[in-house]
Amino acid sequence: MKNTLVFIAASALWASASAGNVQIQVLDRDGKPVPEAVVVLYPSGTGGTPPGLLQPNPTIEQEKMRFLPAVTVVEPGATVRFTNQDRWDHHVRGAAAGLSATASNANAGFELRLAGKADGKPANSAEVKLDAPGVMLLSCHLHGSMRGHVFVTDSRWTLKTDADGIARFPGVPDGAAQVRVWHAEQLIDLPRKALNVVPGPVLDTVQLSVVPRVRRAPPAGPAPSTTPGGPTGGYSQGPAGSTEQVAHRH
Repeated sequence: MKNTLVFIAASALWASASAGNVQIQVLDRDGKPVPEAVVVLYPSGTGGTPPGLLQPNPTIEQEKMRFLPAVTVVEPGATVRFTNQDRWDHHVRGAAAGLSATASNANAGFELRLAGKADGKPANSAEVKLDAPGVMLLSCHLHGSMRGHVFVTDSRWTLKTDADGIARFPGVPDGAAQVRVWHAEQLIDLPRKALNVVPGPVLDTVQLSVVPRVRRAPPAGPAPSTTPGGPTGGYSQGPAGSTEQVAHRH
């Protein structure tokens, strides 16, 4: 029994000594922290437990003329649900962004229509499956200011930075690793950065070449219309009394 306890303690000590706690801080061109940046680790070692934050079936809300969250991170094969919480109609257009636009394995673009939410009724929603790694730009044909992104990652070691611009990865296998940082406003992808993971804390920074704009606050005050398809934008309606929706031409 004593030998067993010694073995368990030694195994736990070895496991803790063979993994590092990696913290990557993303800074903008002026040296200020950048939240909502995507940080991807590619460890060469095996083992460790990747952060379990990737949802197989996340939901992106269209609410107050915004995509929420603005950046969603998923694995290939995930099904993403879009839900319209506004009272007016929305459109969802997904197109490959950046290098993904020319990659042979890029996800196919998609277009959806979501009618506005009526009082006392469930919000309208639709789903899209994304099979390949890459970045999808989200927009609304009816409201040009709406922008969002879905980052389909090729590594389970993927996080978004917090308000301090930091992504924290505990228990990363020791040895050589690479770091990739992506941000929606960094139009030219940054090169991957080499990292050596050792037992204990590993701290590093990656600096963007841009200063991201501050995301606008949602509109204040009452909704522009209480009727789906109101004056803030909607699909063309049929004859009076008809509820059939006709899509705009693209």
